Amino acid sequence: MENKEVILITGSNGLIAKQLASSLASQYTIRLLTRKPTKPNEYCWDIHQQFIDEKALENVSHIIHLAGAGIADKHWSKSRQKEIVSSRVDSAKLLLTACIKQNSKLKSFISASAIGYYGQTSSEHIFTETDEPGNDFVSSVCVAWEKAADEFEKLGVAERVIKLRTGIVMATEGGALPNILFPLQLRVALVLGNGKQYLPWIHLHDICSMYQFAIENKHCKGVYNCVANESITYESCIQTAKNMYSKKMLPFSVPAFLLKFVLGKRSSLLLYGSRINNARIIESGFSFSYTTFEECLKNLIANK
Repeated sequence: MENKEVILITGSNGLIAKQLASSLASQYTIRLLTRKPTKPNEYCWDIHQQFIDEKALENVSHIIHLAGAGIADKHWSKSRQKEIVSSRVDSAKLLLTACIKQNSKLKSFISASAIGYYGQTSSEHIFTETDEPGNDFVSSVCVAWEKAADEFEKLGVAERVIKLRTGIVMATEGGALPNILFPLQLRVALVLGNGKQYLPWIHLHDICSMYQFAIENKHCKGVYNCVANESITYESCIQTAKNMYSKKMLPFSVPAFLLKFVLGKRSSLLLYGSRINNARIIESGFSFSYTTFEECLKNLIANK
């Protein structure tokens, strides 16, 4: 029986990692890095202690780097900002050091990134992979994140490095969608700010498929925008979601100044958004399963 290739996944408690580990398990040997291993395929690592179980890297062909403290989860204090960066960048450096020590030769190192690379802005510009990064906190995180990934190729540890700038992942198990749907379940159509900000989104199934596509297609290399075809505004997102429910809704807008007062700089994550071009991943041969927000919602709500 042919041996399966080994994939090591970080950020094992995250939304994408859980789904990805499940979907890849039939074709690959999956290993997960976690601070508290409880299963046979889980291995210990600790970024602060600069420790990683060497057994996790034995015969590994691919690393999928999804580790990272939630950007939207907590107030952006100086310590939290440091944690957001460290959990992504220092973890990649730890992996790199361990790979060099063990003389690991990876077929690919695939790192998550985010469309926040382009900055928290609302404009009519449609961003492509060649655009310059923004000049805010989130964009600086993404720049450092991607730079850490590039070191795997520069130092000859990985044949290919792929960076997936991911949009807002739509899933019922977590992420943004439960927060979008909850007010609607209370018959409130809640719009944040003026509602004109774009919401670059992607179905959980499609982002997981992209990781598998990147692993299995050797021509994939560099950076890709990972968003669905349809560009929607927050207002149209709420309207589409509202149509899923056969109920009358009370329209309610949360003004920008109130969000800024309550959330501080984190409010930029909700108040701003631009269109993102996904042509490069499509030209590479990837096919989306969910190209419109309506079919994405129908699928997720039907399988909730």
